[in-house]
Amino acid sequence: MAPYASDDTTTTGDADGPRTGRRRAARYVVPVAVMGVAAATIGLVPALADSGDPDLPEITAQQLIEKIAKSDVQQLSGTVKISTDLGLPDLGGLESGLLSGAGRQDGGSGSSADPSARLTELANGTHTLRVAADGPDRQKLSLLENAAEYSLIHNGKDVWGYDSESNEVYHSTAGDTDRGQREDEVPATPKEFAEQALKAVDDTTSVTVDGTAQVAGRDAYKLLIKPKQSGSTVGAVSVAVDAKTGMPLKFTLTPASGGAAVVDAGFTKVSFARPAASTFDFTPPKGAKVTEGEEAAGHAPEAAPELKGKAGKELGKELDGLKVIGEGWNTVATFDTGGQGLPTGSEAGELGAFGGFLDSLGDKVNGRFGSGTVFTTRLVNALITDDGKVYAGAVTKDALVKAANAGR
Repeated sequence: MAPYASDDTTTTGDADGPRTGRRRAARYVVPVAVMGVAAATIGLVPALADSGDPDLPEITAQQLIEKIAKSDVQQLSGTVKISTDLGLPDLGGLESGLLSGAGRQDGGSGSSADPSARLTELANGTHTLRVAADGPDRQKLSLLENAAEYSLIHNGKDVWGYDSESNEVYHSTAGDTDRGQREDEVPATPKEFAEQALKAVDDTTSVTVDGTAQVAGRDAYKLLIKPKQSGSTVGAVSVAVDAKTGMPLKFTLTPASGGAAVVDAGFTKVSFARPAASTFDFTPPKGAKVTEGEEAAGHAPEAAPELKGKAGKELGKELDGLKVIGEGWNTVATFDTGGQGLPTGSEAGELGAFGGFLDSLGDKVNGRFGSGTVFTTRLVNALITDDGKVYAGAVTKDALVKAANAGR
């Protein structure tokens, strides 16, 4: 496949306050939504089709983004493969427990079918999903795990989660707030990842049409998004866009450090025919334990280990003072815990098993800000200073130290 001959394109876009704040905030939401950090602005310089497989008409990056925005696919079914590699350290299985949620542990008060716990599993490893949709009131997503299956079904006013392994059911209504809203926050399909990426736009990004491809048997254009700034951990984002419908079929985020993609989500099979109505029918199996959404909310699992103790209580207050510094791809979120740095002694003991890994996982750094510890993944890094300030973003360790020095 030959690449398109394409010029770099950027535009400034609107700079209204609330909208700009939302865009900038989208750059550091973790663990899954941060995958939308690769935002872009699109110009009008044509990206001409030279040759490729398939051979599609010429299109500009601006036109391709507009095609995505106008896409209105109401019916589909297919299979999605998603691989996520944040480069998290091996904690002997501890990280799996943290991602899955305390409610899934034996003896916990939460349901293993609660989507707020189950869908966060997509933040790590490789998973296969079956998806189906028939308009805004009927969707189904099934997470396949060896011989077991977890399904999340939205049919009219009802939202059902079913874990076949434990034979547990979670039920809520589509109008529920709090937990119901969280169910919609976890990207699971290429379209959802692309939408997250396009929420944050500025003029620090180059965007080109980078040839064509076939995804799940469909002809597609490839949109390539890359940072112009140095200091970002993001190398590039590639979105394969269905040439006919404008729906993203594949989303790939590669890190600046090279190697495997941080996120690679794409359809392996897709059909735009209307799924059978029975696809969205669900009745709790005989003998299944059913947890209602209100019940789960009233018996929420105990706070995660890292939020226990005095430091955890103060953290909740200080998050209200979250600030965003820097611009574009070098945006860093920062807040002050009020003098609570990394816990030591008895405070470290409150973290349980996780506390013992802190020193070995972080890198000690020094600067005009003083001293602190940097914790890194392949995408998101965080600096916690000894006097309790936190700096986090999809930027390098050096960029975090620079931000801390500037915020001193």
